[in-house]
Amino acid sequence: MGNVNTRALLAAAASLAGCTAGFRESGSQAAMRVSPRGEIDRSQAPTPRDDLLARAGDDMLVWLERDEAPFANDAIILERLALAVRIRHGRGQREIDNRRHLGVLTERNSSVEERLDAAGALGVVAARRYRIVAAPLFAVWEGRPSGPEDVIGTRFGPIHVVVVPEIFEPFRAAPGGIGIAASVHGLDRSFRSALVALRLCDRAREPMVVADDYGGLIDLLADADDDVQHGDADSLTLVAQQHPWALETVEALVTTQTVREAARELNIHHSTLQARCDTLRTGLGFDPLQGFGRTRLGTAFLMHRLSRSTVLDLPAPAAMTGVSRPAVVQEDWRG
Repeated sequence: MGNVNTRALLAAAASLAGCTAGFRESGSQAAMRVSPRGEIDRSQAPTPRDDLLARAGDDMLVWLERDEAPFANDAIILERLALAVRIRHGRGQREIDNRRHLGVLTERNSSVEERLDAAGALGVVAARRYRIVAAPLFAVWEGRPSGPEDVIGTRFGPIHVVVVPEIFEPFRAAPGGIGIAASVHGLDRSFRSALVALRLCDRAREPMVVADDYGGLIDLLADADDDVQHGDADSLTLVAQQHPWALETVEALVTTQTVREAARELNIHHSTLQARCDTLRTGLGFDPLQGFGRTRLGTAFLMHRLSRSTVLDLPAPAAMTGVSRPAVVQEDWRG
């Protein structure tokens, strides 16, 4: 994957804010400034304004450059930028250099020796199992877990990553994904599954997702190429375009045990649901209630959700000031 450098973090903040973002370390006259297009801004740097400035530790500053009053999201963008820069420069909760080591553990192609060296540097014990927690830089945390953390570059943008034990104290995050438990040698799989879990989040109904809830399907989804067409998912998309009830019906079918239970969940008559199932069967080209049809339906539904996930889009300002109904990891995960 490779880690995210300071320029990439500034570029992400500048893109979100729509204006140049800057960074400077104390004692240095040189500032790094990046435009919303991701390019180094070489224009004359203005003096950072107090209302568009944030400290990333005692010796680092980050800021946004506007002529007008701060925009609604500026404060949260600066807060997350400062957090990411602090982690990036090794000023996190633990005074260790996570910058290379955590990237090694989450990279699929790292060798056994590289993983063991990185784990030792981070204090991650080879004989124990851990999980990767993944969240966007704008996630709202309550009771944040302690552990090695970094900002990792992905095709979805910079992601805040934390390593936690397999059994951990409950915490709250929105949105957030918790990966499968794995040894040091499998933390790249935990990372990929955490990304899938994150993308399956629903801000209103399920702001935090645990990969274990999806069993072996999570591995299939984690290794699937988003650019490759998935026939069943494509068919489901067409059905959903033709029938507004399709997606809620499919969700009820894959999350309940029987058709009658699904009908109760949807608050419709059993015969109505049966008619919908007939329509789904015709549109999908297979029976969604028999044999592997249920597995195919569930996989298609999850692939559809992933392809249309908006959880990594910057939310509206009101949604970023707190979590009205925060996700809490269940008691099963307590240490």
